[in-house]
Amino acid sequence: MNAEKVLLISGSPKKEGNTAQALHKCSTILKSLGLQTELLSLAGRNIQACAACGKCIGSGECSLNDGLNEIANKIRSARGLIVGSPVYFGTARGDLLNVLQRVGMLSYNNDKFLSWKVGGPVAINRRGGATSTIQELLMFFFINEMVVPGSTYWNILYGKKPGEAMQDEEGVRTLLRFAENVGKLILRLR
Repeated sequence: MNAEKVLLISGSPKKEGNTAQALHKCSTILKSLGLQTELLSLAGRNIQACAACGKCIGSGECSLNDGLNEIANKIRSARGLIVGSPVYFGTARGDLLNVLQRVGMLSYNNDKFLSWKVGGPVAINRRGGATSTIQELLMFFFINEMVVPGSTYWNILYGKKPGEAMQDEEGVRTLLRFAENVGKLILRLR
């Protein structure tokens, strides 16, 4: 049997910033459990907001030609999904929300391909707003019937400059346990 795959999406505009570094840590844990991983960065992409055109209903594809269908297909073929976002003014980055909302519409209006995927959100922030960002991202997972395992605390890391978040010992421990729980749950649900 082929190894199950987890897609990790970084919503940061910095390809190797704290969000990507956190997701790399998750990837290492998931690989140690025998899972395949792919890290997808939204840096440099221009993913538009949903146009609410309804053209995706029954077609399985979004009518906007900006790379979202490629991302949706990667999510469709993965067993797990972890999304990471830096916190901007107490919320997740808009381009990440554009991706999640459009993928959610594709799933809802077609074959509900998000249902029973395992994963959850990670938030990286300098000061405050991380819990509201986690809550905001959890809405996507819950409304799409996805399975979100817990950890020892919220999946939050603190840091501003690249690498600073990796110095948040409690945050990193929480993140690693979350990644381990995602992996173990995927293997249990086989």
